[in-house]
Amino acid sequence: MITLNKINKVFADKHQSFHCLKEIDLTVKQGEFTVIAGPSGSGKSTLLNIIGMLDQPTNGTYQFDNKEVAKFSNNKLADIRREKIGFVFQAYNLMPVLTALENTEMIMEFSGIDKKQRKQRAIETLEAVGLGEFKDRFPAQLSGGQQQRVAVARAIAAKPLLVIADEPTANLDSRATESLLDLMVSLNQKQGITFIFSSHDPRVIERAHRVIHLQDGKVIRDEQLQHISSTHSPAAIPS
Repeated sequence: MITLNKINKVFADKHQSFHCLKEIDLTVKQGEFTVIAGPSGSGKSTLLNIIGMLDQPTNGTYQFDNKEVAKFSNNKLADIRREKIGFVFQAYNLMPVLTALENTEMIMEFSGIDKKQRKQRAIETLEAVGLGEFKDRFPAQLSGGQQQRVAVARAIAAKPLLVIADEPTANLDSRATESLLDLMVSLNQKQGITFIFSSHDPRVIERAHRVIHLQDGKVIRDEQLQHISSTHSPAAIPS
């Protein structure tokens, strides 16, 4: 699904430059459950932004689904992000004037899914993340963990091929973290959605199929891990 070859990212102005990513070679297959781990400042978020086509590398090549991303127009990039990639941001990025249901429906509306279908799918997805009874609440009326679950529901409701999550458990307690990870593992196993996280949370890392360790903008270790099934009951996933 994803092939990065000699990816570099340099942030520069007229006074100074910072080499954030250095010669990144990376391949991710469809259906992987991958964590990008590393300390703050190692380049995790920048790498996710490039994979998610929110930013462009300074040089190097990126192929998504065997097509070179650099050749895509801005409209094509927007179409791919909308139709094939779900994003879970650390800051949630929910619309404060929309309810949980409306936030979950939003991406599907942009994708042209009819109103009846997107409402039904949004309700089912919110129920899957344990928020069915909170569908009419606004973000300010939800806890941090509940807002994160709405963000996950929004990311998965349109059934993307890939979900990118930047530190998805950073603001969650242990119970909410386990529940969220159970849901994502279930989505990965039952629907084949590819997940790429940035995280240094051991609870996330222990669930991963693969852990890519970044340090100072370089891949220093790429671990293929034997998957250990969750001991928790997976959430029901809408079809």
